[in-house]
Amino acid sequence: MKVAVFGGANAHPGEPDYDQALLLGAGLARSGHMVMTGGYIGVMEAVSKGAAEVGGHVIGVTCDEIEAFRPIKPNKWVKEEWRFISLSERMMNLINRCDAAVALPGGVGTLAEISVLWNQMLVHAVPKKPAILVGDGWKEIVDCFFTAQNNYIAPQDHELLAYAPDIQTALEFLNGAHHS
Repeated sequence: MKVAVFGGANAHPGEPDYDQALLLGAGLARSGHMVMTGGYIGVMEAVSKGAAEVGGHVIGVTCDEIEAFRPIKPNKWVKEEWRFISLSERMMNLINRCDAAVALPGGVGTLAEISVLWNQMLVHAVPKKPAILVGDGWKEIVDCFFTAQNNYIAPQDHELLAYAPDIQTALEFLNGAHHS
């Protein structure tokens, strides 16, 4: 499977979120999955590095708008670059071309990716696919949204997202989904 990993740019080597992303990348590659990330720094870099260091294939989905905003280039572990002009095109290609998605800790961009994937599955614009949110933070955010806006969100819509407390559980979920 091609697994898109969403996560923040502000994780640094030696920090727990970066280290967990390294483990996720390695675990995905060892399980035979291709890794798709936004291609740059932070969690994206860590997942890319983890996958590449165990021989996995890393696709970096990049765009001109990010590089105009922040003067960076794709990380050195990206083996295949899919380049777009806009952030919107970048996000839609991550969402549309993955077979599963995992969201690690992140900020507004990661929340946008989760929300758009969730909505695209909800309206059947993309097939239902595993969408795993890792850590208590995402579950709290989605539960708060679901509770506050419950008149607008059907219970079955909530079921399009899965939650994993940690990387190992996310990998087990993906590998079970892959083999079912």
